[in-house]
Parts: sequence; structure tokens; C-alpha cells
Amino acid sequence: MTRRDVVAGAAAAGAALALSPSAAGAAGAAEPWFRVSLAEWSLHRTLRKPAAEGGISNLEFPGFAKSRCEVDAIEYVNAFFESPGRDGQLVARGHDFGYLEDLRGAVQDAGVESLLIMVDGEGLLGDDDEGRRRDAVENHFKWIAAAAYLGCHSIRVNAGGKGEARAVAARCADSLRRIARVGDGYGVNVIVENHGGLSSDGAWLAGVMRAADHPRVGTLPDFGNFYEYDRYQGVEDLMPFAKAVSAKTYEFDSSGNETRIDYARMLGIVKEAGYRGWIGIEYEGEDGDEVKGIVATRKLLERLRG
Repeated sequence: MTRRDVVAGAAAAGAALALSPSAAGAAGAAEPWFRVSLAEWSLHRTLRKPAAEGGISNLEFPGFAKSRCEVDAIEYVNAFFESPGRDGQLVARGHDFGYLEDLRGAVQDAGVESLLIMVDGEGLLGDDDEGRRRDAVENHFKWIAAAAYLGCHSIRVNAGGKGEARAVAARCADSLRRIARVGDGYGVNVIVENHGGLSSDGAWLAGVMRAADHPRVGTLPDFGNFYEYDRYQGVEDLMPFAKAVSAKTYEFDSSGNETRIDYARMLGIVKEAGYRGWIGIEYEGEDGDEVKGIVATRKLLERLRG
């Protein structure tokens, strides 16, 4: 797949490749201040099951999200862009034009919108070895191209590395700028989630954003991934740079409220920051019924949205 193929295909699909997705919820006075999307990770157990046991594939995800979860937009995880090769072994399909064409067709058939690809396992953007860091940066380029072809506004990457926090931050900022320069050519953003390690410190990650200082570099604040850092402060730290938001849920009480996170407070922080984009469901409960958890999250978001 060449860059020309990707750009032409994205244009043909009518992809809206803006710097920020916030315009999606601002079409008119009657529009809600945010719309609800679905992160593929919410179905990670279902995606890993054999079809005979009720499992689905990445190609079936768009239709499943629309029909079973009742959402209009989806967020992919690169780990599920795999299918068996000729020898039966799983092969990554992120750079496979035919596979991406099939996936884009599934999206169009389902009537959903592709928003972003969450990219993991491609190396440390803050690696202290320059060769490995260069490889990590370049490993993300194919996902920029894939995101453009699918009509996504962003890829989500991870900021991390070993060593002193300030040095890791400087290396991550430089790596993000390198990826974002490629993103410029495709109209795709590079956004970072608080996703463990140093990135789960809101102040640290906000500092990386300021150091990167590129209009396509931003954040994907996740309500649940702060660990030793106050989650509400963390979301407040990251919202000035947000190009997407992840609504993490675990379990619900009898009134339909999330038991670990004050959702009214969290959504108040998001709204106060001026965000008017999609908020993605990311259900991580231990209940084996993932669809039930996804639907409960959607209903909670819609109720609190007003």
C-alpha cells in the first residue's frame, strides 16, 4: 500500500480528517455536547473467542458495535488487526491494503464512523537507545496510513521509557513530533493516553504535550488509568490537549452508576474544558457479559449528558 493509495482511498471515502474531532458534536444547537463511541478493547474477550463460542473478528466489529451495542462510531485496537496466514499463524494486517479495504467496507455497511486506532506493541517512544527509538517511531508510520485509509482522525500511541522522568519526557516529545510530521501528510493526529508508567502521571504527560508543541499531538484522557495519581486531577491536567476521551468503567450499582468513578464529576471536568467531541466507552469489568457492560456505560453517559 502506497501513500498515494491511502490518500486517494481516504478522499474517496469522504473522510473528515480535521485537526480535532470536536466539530463532530457542534453541528447545531440541537446536537448533544458529546456523542458516544465504542473502544474495541471493551470486547477483547469476545474478539479472542473462537467463532464457535460466540467470538467475532475485527472485520465483524463494526457491525457488532452498531447492532448489539447501539453506537455510531468505533475505536480500533491494533492487536486485533490480525488474521491467519497461509501457515495458520496470525499475521498483522495494519499495512495490508486488501484487509483495510474489507474493513472499510464493513464500516460502510454497518453505518458507523471510524475514529481512531489504539496502537500498542510498536516500541518505546522514550527509549534511551536511539536506534530502538527510531525503529519505534517508524513502526507507527504504517498505522498513520491505515488510520487515514479508514477515515480515522487519530492514532493513539504510548509515551514511556526507562530512565529519569525528565529525560524520558524529552525523548517522547521528540518522537511524537516525528510521528506527527508524517501525520501532517495524511491528516491524522497522534494522541497519547495515560496508560501506565510515567504516562499515568497527569502533570508529567501534560509536560510532554507542551514540549512536543505540535498541533497534531494531543491526549486521550482515560478516566481509569491513573493508579497512584488522582484521577480527577489527571483528567483536568490532560483535557487542554484532548482530541478524544475514554470513559473507563468497571462495575455498576443498582441505579446504573459506576462504583469506582464519579461520572457526574468527571463529565463536568470534560465539559468545563470545552471539549465537544466523542467519548469512547471502554468497559473493563470482570462480568463475562461485555455487551451488558457496554450498554450500561452507554446508558450512564447518555443519562448524565442530559
